[in-house]
Amino acid sequence: MRKFKLSSIYLFVVFIILYAPIFYLMFYSFNSGGKMYGFEGFTLDWYRELFQDTRLLIIVLNTIIIALLSAGISTILGVLGAISIYYVRKKYTQNMLLSLNNVLIVSPDVIIGASFLILFTILGIKLGFTSVLLSHIAFSVPIVVIMVLPKLQEMSSSLIDAALDLGASRFDILSKVILPYITPGVFAGFFMALTYSLDDFAVTFFVTGNGFSTLSVEIYSLARRGISLNINALSTLLFLFTILLVIGYYFIITKKNGRATGLGARK
Repeated sequence: MRKFKLSSIYLFVVFIILYAPIFYLMFYSFNSGGKMYGFEGFTLDWYRELFQDTRLLIIVLNTIIIALLSAGISTILGVLGAISIYYVRKKYTQNMLLSLNNVLIVSPDVIIGASFLILFTILGIKLGFTSVLLSHIAFSVPIVVIMVLPKLQEMSSSLIDAALDLGASRFDILSKVILPYITPGVFAGFFMALTYSLDDFAVTFFVTGNGFSTLSVEIYSLARRGISLNINALSTLLFLFTILLVIGYYFIITKKNGRATGLGARK
């Protein structure tokens, strides 16, 4: 009982440390005084000013489009990559491919961003929407692979053998056996790629060109000009949007697991 209380206190302190700065930022986004101290009164003026900024709304739209496109494309490529790694027969080759995949995840964002900048310059790709999209796809694919591969490794080979015995084609096995089984991993990979794209600053900072920006780069630019509660309002909306993504992912996975449990009970 004592250990349980100590662990609960520890978790409470950790969550306070993690979330206190965020709630502090959110609280002062309603400050009529325009400062990060001395709360003078409640106001929504900073949010109104935020939604009246046409340039910022365009940047928000750019960010969402980049995030959705990169998450969707990287999910498709990541699923195919995970399946390819899973079906490599030689264990040494499989481990080498997985290690190469993991290197891209743990590599510093600054190095990745600089590498993409050099690559796009050599290839003559103009910095802007295309360069940001390609770089976001590139760093999101390894994340999807990591999310999908464990589900493939959990899958029993007897499922595929049974499908082959029943006359299923390779496409049928992929579409009706493998993909339904790894769906939770696919959704996890998609949402992780989406949040990474929305959150990324270092790589995006290197590959954005004149006339194109994303929210992370724009927030950095606003912060350099000085403290403005517009940043608080924008950050608050981003945080709430992220929470909605997490809740949506939770309900999708819960519903999927509930269906799987129901089918298992019927069998």
